[in-house]
Amino acid sequence: MAARETQGAAAGGEEDCEGNHSEAGGVSYEDSKDCILEPLSLPESPGGTTALEGSPSVPCIFCEEHFPMDEQDKLLKHMIIEHKLVIADVKLVADFQRYILYWRKRFTEQPITDFCSVIRINSTAPLEEQDNYFLLCDVLPEDRLLREELQKQRLKEILEQQQQERNDNNFHGICMFCNEEFFGNRFLPRSVLLNHMAREHAFNIGLPDNIVNCNEFLCTLQKKLDNLQCLYCEKTFRDKNTLKDHMRKKQHRRINPKNREYDRFYVINYLELGKSWEEVQLEDDRELLDHQEDDWSDWEERPDSAVCLFCEKQAETIEKLCVHMEDAHEFDLLKIKSELGLNFYQQVKLVNFIRRQIHQCRCYGCHVKFKSKAELRTHMEEAKHTSLLPERKTWDQPEYYFPTYENDTLLCTLSDSESDLTAQEQNGNITIISEDTSKLHALKQSSILNQLLLQEGLKN
Repeated sequence: MAARETQGAAAGGEEDCEGNHSEAGGVSYEDSKDCILEPLSLPESPGGTTALEGSPSVPCIFCEEHFPMDEQDKLLKHMIIEHKLVIADVKLVADFQRYILYWRKRFTEQPITDFCSVIRINSTAPLEEQDNYFLLCDVLPEDRLLREELQKQRLKEILEQQQQERNDNNFHGICMFCNEEFFGNRFLPRSVLLNHMAREHAFNIGLPDNIVNCNEFLCTLQKKLDNLQCLYCEKTFRDKNTLKDHMRKKQHRRINPKNREYDRFYVINYLELGKSWEEVQLEDDRELLDHQEDDWSDWEERPDSAVCLFCEKQAETIEKLCVHMEDAHEFDLLKIKSELGLNFYQQVKLVNFIRRQIHQCRCYGCHVKFKSKAELRTHMEEAKHTSLLPERKTWDQPEYYFPTYENDTLLCTLSDSESDLTAQEQNGNITIISEDTSKLHALKQSSILNQLLLQEGLKN
């Protein structure tokens, strides 16, 4: 396991470590010092690899060599070759300089073997050709706690930087697409600029609250556009107009999500140790799906209940409700539907008509209005007016297509049956489909009217 972790450590030193020990006999330590591992360059000032005074640099854990912050790989190579130390998962270290300084101090207090796993190279070779490398990784609890603490400190600094940007009254930004200017005297000017580009130019780089070091981010994007480079596919074009047409037609007015250069500008990438925004988002999506499954696992479907036309009684089926209305109110809906030959839409209009009259406390049998539904119900039951429907033209009107109550479940239980269609035919309410008159000549040849005319002619 330790050997596998070594492969993932220190991107710059991986090939060198493998190359020095791949052969059976191995390469001696003295010979390895003569290997050229990278392009050489002459020093610009005395001191060799020692950094210029005042520039940010990182010291070696074991010696006095210093390396510039942007040459982290050179330091890792140096510690592998000169001191046999491999640091695993360097990319997960939030603050590399603090990390190195911490272990530089600790290694002066205790032996390296108290902290590092020992990896023996060429273990089958003679003893003088064997070599030991030391692996420093987060399997060690102290290293793990250090990485987490550096991550928290880094997140704190990022949030403080973001807050400073929000309170900055000296901000001056220019839209990358229309050159409109935004100044710091407005409320959260950076957010206004980002929202402007998203709204007016369909260029959305994310929520303003998730972005940090906004000025540097915008400058980075502007530099790419000035170099005639598409922000999404990152191809370079011959002139500005060609680039604009390309980004518009291909819908490339967005950044490349796979470009890790942009990760440092998003707060989400600082939230959890060793997790990118994609991994955090994937976990959130999975958690949401898990919660949805939990929320619906105990779901019990409840049947919708229909309400009586005259009182507050509810029933789960129309059959039960019809029995109740017949027994309690002497209103037989199924009998009325059959006798009048009502189709589905006529049933809907009749139900909505009755609902509206009852809601308005008006008896549809005698048109008398009452003060309450209770008085109306008493009157209709005593006067036998529940079954005294007005003429069809009174309720069979288009206005009653619209439900009186928005959640009237009774309307959903109405249906056309075979008996309904038979009654409909008996009442002469047969739907007639007109013939296609687009081909009039062919219609005259095949129309049924020809047969009727022929029959009439034979009779005469």
